[in-house]
Amino acid sequence: MRLLGVLGGMGWSATAEYYRRLNEGVDARLGGLHSARVLIHSVDFQPIDDAENAGDWDAMAEVLVDAAKGLQAGGAEGFLLAANTMHAVADRIEESVDIPFLHIAKATASRVEASHQRKVGLVATATTMAGDFYTTPFEQRGIDVILPEEGERPEVDRIIYEELVHGVIKDSSRRELRAIMRGMADRGAECVVLAGTEIGLLIDEDDCPVPMHDTTAIHVDRALDWMLTEG
Repeated sequence: MRLLGVLGGMGWSATAEYYRRLNEGVDARLGGLHSARVLIHSVDFQPIDDAENAGDWDAMAEVLVDAAKGLQAGGAEGFLLAANTMHAVADRIEESVDIPFLHIAKATASRVEASHQRKVGLVATATTMAGDFYTTPFEQRGIDVILPEEGERPEVDRIIYEELVHGVIKDSSRRELRAIMRGMADRGAECVVLAGTEIGLLIDEDDCPVPMHDTTAIHVDRALDWMLTEG
């Protein structure tokens, strides 16, 4: 089993979910007393969020590049970034080290492509919804991306950063996201991508009127394949 580096802490609730899912996945695939070989670098999220709000991608990249180098120095044979939004600087992180980087959007776009769905609804932070760093892997595969209505996007962002990042789960927020996903389905979305690593803590398949792709679950599956069956 390869040693996987997890660059986490953005927020901690998502990193905890990655750790749980990775270990459950190894247990399911190998049985016995096997558990995941994981090296976690959990950063302080506040400076990264400050950099995001200021549009200072260099400051964000500096913190995450340093963490990625630490994972490599610690023996990680490959690594992932346990946050969708911070993939805004994924290219710089990947270029800073000599070990494989498992990209969440590429893994998710491949899963959607394999499902033969050509139009997806995207639920994510404001930064992810506003940029092309996340949608490009979908567009390269001929998949169209539908976003929530412009007036709905701040509420999605608020739910993620003010609630889910802190592990807070509210039924009122679940109802809000249900309505937003129904709206995207009504506008032609054949599936919905939960492009926030914490959103799966709040939403499950019964909440969505079309098939749903949880990026955390997909990313973990990709990591398990890499750890256990490749190379």
